[in-house]
Amino acid sequence: MLAVDALNEIGFWLERSGAPSFKVGAFRKAAKIIAPLSEDELASRVRGGRLTSMKGIGGRTSEVITQAVAGDVPDYLADLREKNTETLATGGADLLTQLRGDLHAHSEWSDGGSTIEQLLHGATLLGREYIALTDHSPNLTIANGLSVERLTEQLDVVDALNAEGGPVRLLSGIEVDILESGELDQTPEMLDRLDVVVASVHSKLRSDRATMTERMLGAIRTPRTNVLGHCTGRLVQGSRGTRPPSDFDAETVFAACAENDVAVEINSRPERQDPPDELITLALDAGCLFSIDTDAHAPGQLDYLAYGADRATRNGVPADRIITTWPVERLLEWTRG
Repeated sequence: MLAVDALNEIGFWLERSGAPSFKVGAFRKAAKIIAPLSEDELASRVRGGRLTSMKGIGGRTSEVITQAVAGDVPDYLADLREKNTETLATGGADLLTQLRGDLHAHSEWSDGGSTIEQLLHGATLLGREYIALTDHSPNLTIANGLSVERLTEQLDVVDALNAEGGPVRLLSGIEVDILESGELDQTPEMLDRLDVVVASVHSKLRSDRATMTERMLGAIRTPRTNVLGHCTGRLVQGSRGTRPPSDFDAETVFAACAENDVAVEINSRPERQDPPDELITLALDAGCLFSIDTDAHAPGQLDYLAYGADRATRNGVPADRIITTWPVERLLEWTRG
Protein backbone atom coordinates (compact mmCIF):
# COMPACT_ATOMS: atom_id res chain seq x y z
CA MET A 1 0.00 0.00 0.00
CA LEU A 2 1.06 3.60 -0.45
CA ALA A 3 2.87 5.04 2.55
CA VAL A 4 0.62 8.13 2.54
CA ASP A 5 -2.47 5.93 2.73
CA ALA A 6 -0.95 3.88 5.55
CA LEU A 7 -0.18 7.00 7.61
CA ASN A 8 -3.64 8.45 7.02
CA GLU A 9 -5.34 5.18 7.90
CA ILE A 10 -3.39 5.01 11.14
CA GLY A 11 -4.61 8.53 11.89
CA PHE A 12 -8.15 7.38 11.14
CA TRP A 13 -8.09 4.47 13.58
CA LEU A 14 -6.45 6.58 16.28
CA GLU A 15 -9.14 9.27 15.87
CA ARG A 16 -11.86 6.63 15.98
CA SER A 17 -10.57 5.36 19.33
CA GLY A 18 -10.24 8.84 20.82
CA ALA A 19 -6.43 8.93 20.95
CA PRO A 20 -4.76 12.21 22.00
CA SER A 21 -4.63 14.78 19.21
CA PHE A 22 -0.83 15.06 19.35
CA LYS A 23 -0.52 11.35 18.60
CA VAL A 24 -2.92 11.54 15.67
CA GLY A 25 -1.21 14.69 14.47
CA ALA A 26 2.17 12.99 14.15
CA PHE A 27 0.84 10.58 11.51
CA ARG A 28 -1.28 13.18 9.73
CA LYS A 29 1.72 15.53 9.58
CA ALA A 30 3.99 12.81 8.23
CA ALA A 31 1.46 12.03 5.52
CA LYS A 32 1.44 15.68 4.44
CA ILE A 33 5.23 15.79 4.40
CA ILE A 34 5.71 12.81 2.10
CA ALA A 35 2.64 13.42 -0.09
CA PRO A 36 4.54 15.60 -2.65
CA LEU A 37 7.27 12.95 -3.10
CA SER A 38 7.12 10.47 -5.96
CA GLU A 39 7.24 6.77 -5.10
CA ASP A 40 10.78 6.55 -6.50
CA GLU A 41 12.00 9.53 -4.49
CA LEU A 42 10.44 8.18 -1.30
CA ALA A 43 12.00 4.75 -1.89
CA SER A 44 15.36 6.41 -2.44
CA ARG A 45 15.10 8.21 0.89
CA VAL A 46 14.22 4.93 2.60
CA ARG A 47 17.22 3.13 1.06
CA GLY A 48 19.53 5.97 2.00
CA GLY A 49 18.27 6.12 5.58
CA ARG A 50 17.27 9.73 5.10
CA LEU A 51 13.68 9.63 6.30
CA THR A 52 14.26 10.80 9.86
CA SER A 53 16.32 13.73 8.57
CA MET A 54 13.05 15.17 7.27
CA LYS A 55 11.52 17.47 9.86
CA GLY A 56 8.31 15.88 11.18
CA ILE A 57 9.30 12.25 10.47
CA GLY A 58 10.11 10.35 13.66
CA GLY A 59 10.96 6.79 14.54
CA ARG A 60 7.44 5.36 14.45
CA THR A 61 6.37 7.17 11.26
CA SER A 62 9.66 6.22 9.61
CA GLU A 63 9.01 2.57 10.43
CA VAL A 64 5.52 2.76 8.92
CA ILE A 65 6.81 4.39 5.73
CA THR A 66 9.65 1.90 5.38
CA GLN A 67 7.35 -1.11 5.69
CA ALA A 68 4.80 0.37 3.26
CA VAL A 69 7.49 1.15 0.67
CA ALA A 70 8.64 -2.49 0.98
CA GLY A 71 5.14 -3.56 -0.06
CA ASP A 72 3.96 -4.65 3.37
CA VAL A 73 1.06 -3.57 5.56
CA PRO A 74 2.90 -1.79 8.39
CA ASP A 75 2.83 -3.69 11.68
CA TYR A 76 1.41 -0.71 13.55
CA LEU A 77 -1.46 -0.40 11.10
CA ALA A 78 -2.19 -4.13 11.15
CA ASP A 79 -2.40 -4.00 14.95
CA LEU A 80 -4.82 -1.05 14.86
CA ARG A 81 -7.03 -2.79 12.31
CA GLU A 82 -7.21 -5.86 14.53
CA LYS A 83 -8.15 -3.79 17.57
CA ASN A 84 -10.92 -1.96 15.70
CA THR A 85 -12.89 -4.82 14.22
CA GLU A 86 -15.97 -4.25 16.42
CA THR A 87 -18.50 -1.47 15.84
CA LEU A 88 -18.47 1.38 18.32
CA ALA A 89 -22.04 0.81 19.49
CA THR A 90 -23.66 -2.37 20.74
CA GLY A 91 -27.00 -1.81 18.96
CA GLY A 92 -28.32 -0.48 15.67
CA ALA A 93 -26.20 -2.74 13.49
CA ASP A 94 -28.96 -3.36 10.94
CA LEU A 95 -29.72 0.35 10.55
CA LEU A 96 -26.02 1.16 10.30
CA THR A 97 -25.73 -1.03 7.20
CA GLN A 98 -28.54 0.99 5.61
CA LEU A 99 -26.92 4.40 6.15
CA ARG A 100 -25.40 5.55 2.88
CA GLY A 101 -24.00 8.93 3.84
CA ASP A 102 -23.32 11.67 6.36
CA LEU A 103 -24.53 15.26 6.03
CA HIS A 104 -22.44 16.97 8.72
CA ALA A 105 -18.63 17.01 8.67
CA HIS A 106 -15.95 19.66 9.15
CA SER A 107 -12.53 20.11 7.56
CA GLU A 108 -9.54 22.30 8.37
CA TRP A 109 -11.25 25.05 6.35
CA SER A 110 -13.11 25.86 9.58
CA ASP A 111 -12.55 24.05 12.89
CA GLY A 112 -11.87 20.50 11.68
CA GLY A 113 -8.45 18.94 12.05
CA SER A 114 -7.96 17.40 8.61
CA THR A 115 -8.00 18.18 4.93
CA ILE A 116 -11.02 17.56 2.73
CA GLU A 117 -9.05 14.80 1.01
CA GLN A 118 -8.43 13.08 4.35
CA LEU A 119 -12.16 13.22 5.15
CA LEU A 120 -12.87 11.58 1.81
CA HIS A 121 -10.27 8.90 2.55
CA GLY A 122 -11.97 8.17 5.87
CA ALA A 123 -15.39 7.99 4.22
CA THR A 124 -13.94 5.57 1.66
CA LEU A 125 -12.57 3.30 4.40
CA LEU A 126 -16.06 3.13 5.89
CA GLY A 127 -17.80 2.42 2.59
CA ARG A 128 -19.86 5.61 2.55
CA GLU A 129 -21.52 6.60 -0.72
CA TYR A 130 -21.59 10.33 0.01
CA ILE A 131 -20.54 12.87 2.59
CA ALA A 132 -21.47 16.55 2.91
CA LEU A 133 -18.75 19.06 3.69
CA THR A 134 -20.40 21.45 6.16
CA ASP A 135 -17.84 23.87 7.50
CA HIS A 136 -19.05 26.75 9.66
CA SER A 137 -20.46 30.11 8.53
CA PRO A 138 -18.75 33.50 9.11
CA ASN A 139 -20.54 34.52 12.32
CA LEU A 140 -18.76 31.70 14.17
CA THR A 141 -15.38 33.41 14.12
CA ILE A 142 -14.00 31.16 16.86
CA ALA A 143 -14.42 28.26 14.39
CA ASN A 144 -12.92 30.18 11.44
CA GLY A 145 -16.28 30.32 9.67
CA LEU A 146 -16.31 30.71 5.88
CA SER A 147 -16.95 34.06 4.25
CA VAL A 148 -18.64 34.24 0.84
CA GLU A 149 -15.20 34.40 -0.77
CA ARG A 150 -13.77 31.40 1.09
CA LEU A 151 -16.91 29.33 0.57
CA THR A 152 -16.79 30.14 -3.16
CA GLU A 153 -13.19 28.93 -3.23
CA GLN A 154 -14.17 25.76 -1.38
CA LEU A 155 -16.90 25.00 -3.93
CA ASP A 156 -14.23 24.93 -6.65
CA VAL A 157 -12.25 22.43 -4.57
CA VAL A 158 -15.35 20.24 -4.13
CA ASP A 159 -15.98 20.27 -7.89
CA ALA A 160 -12.36 19.34 -8.60
CA LEU A 161 -12.38 16.43 -6.15
CA ASN A 162 -15.65 15.07 -7.55
CA ALA A 163 -14.21 15.34 -11.05
CA GLU A 164 -11.55 12.81 -10.03
CA GLY A 165 -14.31 10.19 -9.86
CA GLY A 166 -13.56 8.71 -6.45
CA PRO A 167 -15.85 6.18 -4.74
CA VAL A 168 -17.39 8.77 -2.38
CA ARG A 169 -19.51 11.65 -3.67
CA LEU A 170 -18.59 14.91 -1.93
CA LEU A 171 -21.62 17.15 -1.43
CA SER A 172 -21.21 20.89 -1.04
CA GLY A 173 -22.71 22.23 2.15
CA ILE A 174 -22.49 24.39 5.22
CA GLU A 175 -23.36 24.32 8.90
CA VAL A 176 -24.91 27.74 8.94
CA ASP A 177 -25.36 29.62 12.19
CA ILE A 178 -28.92 30.52 13.16
CA LEU A 179 -28.59 34.17 14.13
CA GLU A 180 -30.53 35.68 17.03
CA SER A 181 -32.98 37.10 14.48
CA GLY A 182 -33.70 33.61 13.14
CA GLU A 183 -31.96 34.43 9.88
CA LEU A 184 -29.23 32.22 8.40
CA ASP A 185 -25.63 33.40 8.54
CA GLN A 186 -24.86 33.28 4.82
CA THR A 187 -26.19 35.03 1.75
CA PRO A 188 -29.23 33.47 0.04
CA GLU A 189 -27.25 33.39 -3.20
CA MET A 190 -24.53 31.22 -1.66
CA LEU A 191 -27.01 28.94 0.09
CA ASP A 192 -28.72 28.34 -3.25
CA ARG A 193 -25.44 27.02 -4.65
CA LEU A 194 -25.09 24.32 -1.98
CA ASP A 195 -26.31 20.74 -1.96
CA VAL A 196 -27.01 20.63 1.79
CA VAL A 197 -27.69 23.28 4.44
CA VAL A 198 -27.53 22.29 8.12
CA ALA A 199 -28.80 25.10 10.37
CA SER A 200 -27.68 25.17 14.02
CA VAL A 201 -27.73 27.46 17.05
CA HIS A 202 -24.27 28.08 18.53
CA SER A 203 -24.75 31.16 20.73
CA LYS A 204 -27.02 32.49 23.48
CA LEU A 205 -28.02 28.90 24.28
CA ARG A 206 -29.47 30.00 27.64
CA SER A 207 -32.04 32.30 26.04
CA ASP A 208 -35.57 32.02 27.40
CA ARG A 209 -38.01 29.51 25.93
CA ALA A 210 -40.01 31.93 23.77
CA THR A 211 -36.91 33.63 22.36
CA MET A 212 -35.21 30.37 21.45
CA THR A 213 -38.38 28.94 19.91
CA GLU A 214 -38.89 31.95 17.62
CA ARG A 215 -35.21 31.93 16.68
CA MET A 216 -35.38 28.28 15.60
CA LEU A 217 -38.69 28.73 13.80
CA GLY A 218 -37.20 31.53 11.72
CA ALA A 219 -34.50 29.21 10.41
CA ILE A 220 -36.84 26.24 9.90
CA ARG A 221 -39.21 28.35 7.81
CA THR A 222 -36.38 29.57 5.58
CA PRO A 223 -36.83 27.53 2.38
CA ARG A 224 -33.13 26.69 2.02
CA THR A 225 -32.79 24.93 5.40
CA ASN A 226 -32.56 21.14 5.01
CA VAL A 227 -31.48 19.89 8.45
CA LEU A 228 -31.88 21.26 11.98
CA GLY A 229 -28.52 20.52 13.61
CA HIS A 230 -27.95 19.42 17.26
CA CYS A 231 -31.16 21.12 18.30
CA THR A 232 -30.63 21.44 22.08
CA GLY A 233 -26.91 22.27 22.02
CA ARG A 234 -26.34 20.11 25.09
CA LEU A 235 -23.05 18.47 26.09
CA VAL A 236 -23.21 15.35 28.25
CA GLN A 237 -19.50 14.46 28.50
CA GLY A 238 -16.08 15.22 27.05
CA SER A 239 -13.20 17.65 27.39
CA ARG A 240 -15.44 20.72 27.11
CA GLY A 241 -17.42 19.69 30.17
CA THR A 242 -21.18 19.41 30.31
CA ARG A 243 -23.90 21.83 29.24
CA PRO A 244 -27.66 21.58 29.78
CA PRO A 245 -30.03 21.56 26.81
CA SER A 246 -31.45 24.87 25.64
CA ASP A 247 -35.10 25.53 26.41
CA PHE A 248 -37.59 25.74 23.53
CA ASP A 249 -41.11 24.58 22.64
CA ALA A 250 -40.15 21.24 21.11
CA GLU A 251 -43.67 20.36 19.93
CA THR A 252 -43.95 23.65 18.02
CA VAL A 253 -40.43 23.39 16.58
CA PHE A 254 -40.85 19.79 15.41
CA ALA A 255 -44.29 20.53 13.94
CA ALA A 256 -42.61 23.29 11.91
CA CYS A 257 -39.88 20.88 10.81
CA ALA A 258 -42.50 18.41 9.56
CA GLU A 259 -44.48 21.16 7.84
CA ASN A 260 -41.42 22.69 6.15
CA ASP A 261 -39.70 19.42 5.23
CA VAL A 262 -36.70 20.01 7.49
CA ALA A 263 -35.02 16.90 8.88
CA VAL A 264 -34.14 16.73 12.58
CA GLU A 265 -30.52 15.73 13.07
CA ILE A 266 -29.63 12.83 15.33
CA ASN A 267 -26.15 14.04 16.17
CA SER A 268 -23.87 11.05 16.74
CA ARG A 269 -21.06 12.72 18.67
CA PRO A 270 -20.68 10.95 22.05
CA GLU A 271 -20.47 14.26 23.90
CA ARG A 272 -23.68 15.58 22.32
CA GLN A 273 -26.17 12.68 21.96
CA ASP A 274 -28.54 15.31 20.66
CA PRO A 275 -31.57 15.35 20.68
CA PRO A 276 -32.25 13.57 23.98
CA ASP A 277 -34.34 10.40 23.66
CA GLU A 278 -37.58 12.07 24.70
CA LEU A 279 -37.20 14.69 21.97
CA ILE A 280 -36.51 12.03 19.34
CA THR A 281 -39.85 10.52 20.32
CA LEU A 282 -41.59 13.91 20.05
CA ALA A 283 -40.08 14.51 16.61
CA LEU A 284 -41.11 11.03 15.49
CA ASP A 285 -44.68 11.61 16.66
CA ALA A 286 -44.71 14.98 14.86
CA GLY A 287 -43.98 13.24 11.56
CA CYS A 288 -40.43 14.54 11.14
CA LEU A 289 -37.75 13.17 8.91
CA PHE A 290 -34.33 12.56 10.49
CA SER A 291 -30.71 12.81 9.43
CA ILE A 292 -28.19 10.66 11.32
CA ASP A 293 -24.91 12.59 11.13
CA THR A 294 -21.53 12.48 12.81
CA ASP A 295 -20.60 16.17 13.09
CA ALA A 296 -17.10 14.79 12.49
CA HIS A 297 -14.12 17.09 12.96
CA ALA A 298 -11.63 14.37 11.97
CA PRO A 299 -11.85 11.40 9.58
CA GLY A 300 -11.89 8.74 12.30
CA GLN A 301 -14.93 10.40 13.85
CA LEU A 302 -16.93 9.55 10.72
CA ASP A 303 -17.44 6.12 12.30
CA TYR A 304 -19.46 7.78 15.08
CA LEU A 305 -22.43 7.10 12.81
CA ALA A 306 -22.76 3.83 14.73
CA TYR A 307 -23.77 5.76 17.87
CA GLY A 308 -26.51 7.58 16.00
CA ALA A 309 -27.80 4.35 14.45
CA ASP A 310 -27.93 2.80 17.91
CA ARG A 311 -29.95 5.69 19.38
CA ALA A 312 -32.33 5.83 16.41
CA THR A 313 -32.97 2.10 16.68
CA ARG A 314 -33.57 2.26 20.44
CA ASN A 315 -36.11 5.03 19.89
CA GLY A 316 -37.96 3.24 17.09
CA VAL A 317 -37.05 5.55 14.21
CA PRO A 318 -37.78 3.64 10.98
CA ALA A 319 -35.15 3.63 8.21
CA ASP A 320 -37.53 5.15 5.67
CA ARG A 321 -37.78 8.31 7.82
CA ILE A 322 -33.97 8.77 7.81
CA ILE A 323 -32.74 10.77 4.81
CA THR A 324 -29.18 9.46 5.11
CA THR A 325 -30.46 6.02 4.07
CA TRP A 326 -31.53 7.48 0.73
CA PRO A 327 -29.53 7.17 -2.52
CA VAL A 328 -27.74 10.40 -3.35
CA GLU A 329 -29.99 11.17 -6.32
CA ARG A 330 -33.11 11.03 -4.16
CA LEU A 331 -31.40 13.00 -1.40
CA LEU A 332 -30.36 15.82 -3.73
CA GLU A 333 -33.80 15.98 -5.32
CA TRP A 334 -35.18 16.48 -1.80
CA THR A 335 -32.58 19.03 -0.59
CA ARG A 336 -32.86 21.12 -3.76
CA GLY A 337 -36.63 20.94 -3.76
